[in-house]
Parts: sequence; structure tokens; C-alpha cells
Amino acid sequence: MHSTGTLRGIAAMLLACAFFACMDALLKNLAGHYPPVQVMALRGLTALPLVCLYIAWRREAAGVFSRRLRWRLHLLRTALNMTMLVLFVHGLKTLGLAEAYTLTFIAPMLMVLIAVPMLGESVQPRHWIAIGLGFIGVVIALRPEQGAFLSVGALAILVAAVCYALSNMLGRLISRTESSAALVFWTTAGMAVGGGLLSAPQWVPIQAEHTWVLAGLAISGFLGQMAIAEAFRHGQAAAIAPFEYSALAWALVLDWVFWQAAPDAWTLGGGALIVASGLWLARSEAPRSARPKRQAT
Repeated sequence: MHSTGTLRGIAAMLLACAFFACMDALLKNLAGHYPPVQVMALRGLTALPLVCLYIAWRREAAGVFSRRLRWRLHLLRTALNMTMLVLFVHGLKTLGLAEAYTLTFIAPMLMVLIAVPMLGESVQPRHWIAIGLGFIGVVIALRPEQGAFLSVGALAILVAAVCYALSNMLGRLISRTESSAALVFWTTAGMAVGGGLLSAPQWVPIQAEHTWVLAGLAISGFLGQMAIAEAFRHGQAAAIAPFEYSALAWALVLDWVFWQAAPDAWTLGGGALIVASGLWLARSEAPRSARPKRQAT
């Protein structure tokens, strides 16, 4: 049953990467018009109504507002998510989506390392191999210039990746006793309220042509949050982490659609290595998940 949960977590992670890639492209669009803190606030404000409707539909309000919630962990996770998003948006002002993704791909390795002391998880050799191959594939595919790594925007993206890894591990720790709805609600509410207060003194009026961007931001952000919460609720961090690299495929598509950037042979080769490492890990998990079913039969 443990491996079955891991495969479910992998599927949720793949969906989360797709939704978050769309969200990141929209954030990059908004980053050219609004301050990073305001973009973070808009991310929370647009998604909060959808989160509330979801909670009402699932009738999970009691769990979301329970007195037994671990408020300190929720506040810490919210602060990490706010910091992560502000820094990521700041980095997108000077870096392309592909360069930013290259730097954020250190997060899966960080999550594996953090999961050992925080969650008490063990790391199998196949997990390390998949993570290593995936990261090599990213470097081959994107080959960012050295100057990009040394820029202020790159440093912002790197710190954002650290915050992202810590946030996801806290989410898995919290989800042991609380629902995914509680995780998503308090993170979104924190960005909406906290971001709104922080950005109020320098608030820039919203342009009418960005209405569709905000709508897409709300939908993709909401679905991505739900998927990422489910991923780390059901799966082992070390097994799920390599599938973060699937975001590369979406980055390539979005670069082509919005910025007409065509991938070269190196990019396609690196992407193939990333996909291969993820598929190999999924195949290694599948027989383990099928074993309990055969025993039950």
C-alpha cells in the first residue's frame, strides 16, 4: 500500500508541474507590469475564491478551521511560500523561464535531503540515481550561461528554490494529521492577506487587458496547489522529487508558444534523459505496488 501511495503521489506531481508551469508563464507576464509583492498578492487573491468554493463543496470547513491545527507550522509554511513567490517573480524579471527552471531544479535534491531529518524517510539508491540523472539532463538541456548564475535574479531564484523545498516538506509533515484543503486554504489566504497588506502602499492599478491573465493565474495556481498537496500527502519525497523535472517539457512548450523559442538538439537530448530517469523510477516502483495486490488475491 505504501508503493501504491507513491505512484499516486507521482501522478499528482506530474499534474502539479503542468499547472505550475502555466502559472509561472503567467507570473512572468505580470512581472513586467507590477511589483513582485503585488504579483504574489494577486496570486493569492485570485485563487482564494476557488479554494473557498472547493472547501464548501467538499464540506471540509470543520477541518480547515479546527482548533487542533498546528498553527505555527502553517504560519511558517505560509511565510516560506510568500518569500518563495516574491523571489521567483523578482528573478523572472531578468531571467527567462528556462533559465529560472534550471536553477529551481535543485529543489528535488534539497527535498530528499530535508526529508531524511524532518520526516525520517530513507533514501534508496534508485532515488539518488534518478535525481542525479534528471539534474544532469537539466544541465545538458538548458546549458545556462555562467553570467546568468551570478546575477541577482539568479540568486533570488536559488533562494526561492530553497524556500520551495522547505515548504513542501513542511506540507508533508502537516498532512500527516491535517487535510490537503487546510494546507491549500491557509497558504492561499496568507498570500492574499499578507501580500495585500505588504503591497498596499505601492499598489499599481490592474490593467484591463490583464483580466484573462489573472483568471488563468487563479485556475492554474489553485489546481497546482491541490495537486502538490496530494503528491506529498501520499508519496515518499525521495520517489516523487525526480518528477519535478517534468516541468522542463512544459517550459519548452510555453517558451515556444509565448516567446517563439525553439529547442535545439542539446535541449531535446537533455529532456530525453530527464524523462527516461523518471520513467525508470516509475517502473521500479510499479512492481512493488503490485505485490500486495497479488498477495491479497
